[in-house]
Amino acid sequence: MKKILLILMLVSCFKANAQTVNPNYDSKLAESLGADDYGMKMYVLAILKTGSNKIDDKEKLNELFKGHMDNINRLAKDGKLIVAGPLKKNDKNYRGIFILNAKTIEEANELLLTDPAIKEKLFEVEVFEWYGSAALPEYLKIHDKIEKTKH
Repeated sequence: MKKILLILMLVSCFKANAQTVNPNYDSKLAESLGADDYGMKMYVLAILKTGSNKIDDKEKLNELFKGHMDNINRLAKDGKLIVAGPLKKNDKNYRGIFILNAKTIEEANELLLTDPAIKEKLFEVEVFEWYGSAALPEYLKIHDKIEKTKH
């Protein structure tokens, strides 16, 4: 009898810890976003740092930063750039981050080289594979509705 009671207790513990199917799960949406069973996927995180090229020519600097912003907007429109933003001044010379919707580090590096500020070494970049929510690209649709001033 004790053996049967122990088995029943173990079975109930396993059931209590078992994962359940989410009743809100939308398989078509998950598939369209490339989500795994946990609603996650791999991205590439890029950390932009102060580069080795020091440019004193203000006109050239403005041109590179305009190209940098234009490239950010193009990559976002193409669904390749999911997150971009500057970092506050810090002792590591980190300037900003990108989260790229890229399948490989090599693909991410190709996308990064479309940025004139990176090509001219105004920024240098460190890249890492990053596992995050596959729903991340969806926030951009909402952001467009709350952005009062366009870049």
